[in-house]
Amino acid sequence: MPEDKPAALVSLSDRSGLEQLGGTLQQSGFNIIATTGTAAALRRHGIACSEVEDITAFPAILDGRVKTLHPKIFGGLLGRPDNAAHARELATHGVPSIQVLAVTLYPFEATVARPNVTAEEVTENIDIGGVALLRAGAKNYQHVSVLSQPNHYDEFADAVRSGGPDLAQRKRWAGDAMALVARYDSAIAAYYSEGQANGRLANTLALNLPLASRLRYGENPWEQGAFYQTRDPAKIPLQLSGKTLSYNNLLDVDSCLRLLAAIERPRGFPTTASPASTVCAAIVKHTVPCGFAAAPTAKAALEAALGADPISAFGGIVAIDAQLDEESANLLKPRFLEVVAAPDFTPAALAVLQTKKNLRVLKYDPALPGALRSSLTLRSALGGVLAEQPDPKAAPDEWTVMTEKQPSAQQWRDLLFGFRAVRQVKSNAAVVVKAETTLGVCGGQTNRVAAVELACKRAGAAVAGAVLATDGFFPFADGIEAAISAGIAAVVAPSGSIRDAEVIAAARRGGIVLVFASRRYFLH
Repeated sequence: MPEDKPAALVSLSDRSGLEQLGGTLQQSGFNIIATTGTAAALRRHGIACSEVEDITAFPAILDGRVKTLHPKIFGGLLGRPDNAAHARELATHGVPSIQVLAVTLYPFEATVARPNVTAEEVTENIDIGGVALLRAGAKNYQHVSVLSQPNHYDEFADAVRSGGPDLAQRKRWAGDAMALVARYDSAIAAYYSEGQANGRLANTLALNLPLASRLRYGENPWEQGAFYQTRDPAKIPLQLSGKTLSYNNLLDVDSCLRLLAAIERPRGFPTTASPASTVCAAIVKHTVPCGFAAAPTAKAALEAALGADPISAFGGIVAIDAQLDEESANLLKPRFLEVVAAPDFTPAALAVLQTKKNLRVLKYDPALPGALRSSLTLRSALGGVLAEQPDPKAAPDEWTVMTEKQPSAQQWRDLLFGFRAVRQVKSNAAVVVKAETTLGVCGGQTNRVAAVELACKRAGAAVAGAVLATDGFFPFADGIEAAISAGIAAVVAPSGSIRDAEVIAAARRGGIVLVFASRRYFLH
C-alpha cells in the first residue's frame, strides 16, 4: 500500500451504497482498507483495496470477534497529522494515516426485534470493533471524516468533488456517529436489563432517538417542533399521501390509534355477551374522542362514528382497525378531515383518498394500537421526564353487578365498549354509549357530576336507555343521580369511594344497572 496517500477504512454491515462510496474513494486517490467481507464486496465492484490483516499482520480471530482492534488501526484514526510527534510515531511504526472512516454497525436492534431470536444470535450482533472505530474517528474529527450511515455518502462525494469536507461537516458527521453509538449502547443496555428489575421501571432511562423529521412548528406557529423516531420502527405509521404531518396531527393520531386498542374482557363479564361487531372506527379532535363505533363492516363503523358527533368530526383524525374499502373512502371523501389511518387500503380506496392532495393518508401496523397502550409512555414535566407502563403483575380488572337489576347482553357489550372509550378521554371523563356507538363524550372536567351532565346533554334524546361509563369512581351519589335523571339505563364505574354504598343505593332507587369495575383509567 503506497505510504504517501491518505487511507480510508471501510467496514460495513449494511453495504447499501458501497459501490458509490468505493468509487468515490478510489477516484479520489485513497488507499482503501477494508474488513474481509467488505473487501470481498468492494472487489466484486472492481474496486481495489487492502484488508485489515495486510496492515496489522495479524489475522481476524475468535470467529471474527477481533478484527480491527489493533494499534495500527486505532493509531491511524487517532493520530494528528498536524502534530510532529504523532507524525514521527506513525511513520516509525508503519501506521497509515486514516482520513476517512466508513462503518455501519451490526443490526442489533433489528436482531432483537426478530421473532424467536436466540440469545446467541443477539450476543453475536453486539458490535464491539465498529463502535470503538466510530468513537475513535469521531474524537479525531478535525482530521477524520466519519461516515456512520449510508445517507452520508452523497454529501461526502459532493464535498470531495469540491475540495474535501470542511471542519463543520466533519464535526456534524462525528456527532451523528456518537449519537448512533449512544443509541446502540442504550438498546443493548435495555436488552440486558429486561426482566432484571422485578418488573419495575429501569433505574436509568436512556433516551437517544434519531430525528425522524423537523416539523413546521410545534403546537403553535411561534414554537419549534420535531419528531424523534422511536426505537421500534413499527410504531411509525407509513404516510402514503398528503401534506406533511404536523405536531398536533401526530398527537391526535397517537390518541386515535390508542382508542382502537382492544380492551381485555374483565373477570365477571359473561361470555354470552361477546361483541358481535368486528370493525371499530374512531374519530379524534384535539386528542379527545368525538366519535367511536363498532359495526360489522368498515363503512357501517365509519357511518356510526361520524354520526355520533358530525360537527366535532369536522377537521378531525379518523382511524379504522380494518382494511378501508372504496365504499368507505367515498363516504369520507366529501368531508374535511386531517388524517385517515387504516392497517390497509384497497387500491380503489387509496385512489379515491389520494384525489384530496392535502389529506394525510396513513397505513399502520395492526399491532400498533395495542403496542402503544402496553409499552412505555413518556412525557415531560418540570424539566424532567415522567414514565409509566402497565404492570405485568397487576390484577386484571374485575366487574361486579351491584344492583338487583342485571345488564342485558347488549348492555354488557355497550358497558365494555364505553369503558374502552372512556379510558382514552381526559379525566374527569364520562361517555354515553348505545349500540356500541358513542353518543356523548365529555372529558377534562374538574368534577364528575359536570362530566356526566355534559356527556348526557351531548347525547341528546338518544340518552334514554343508553349506558354510561366513567373513568373514576363517583365520590358522591349526585353523579349517578344525574345519569338517572338524564335517562341512563346502566352505568359502569370504578369502585373505591368511601360513599360507594350511597352510590349503590341511588342506583337501586333509580331502577338502573350499576356495575363496579376494580380498575380505573385516569388520563391526564
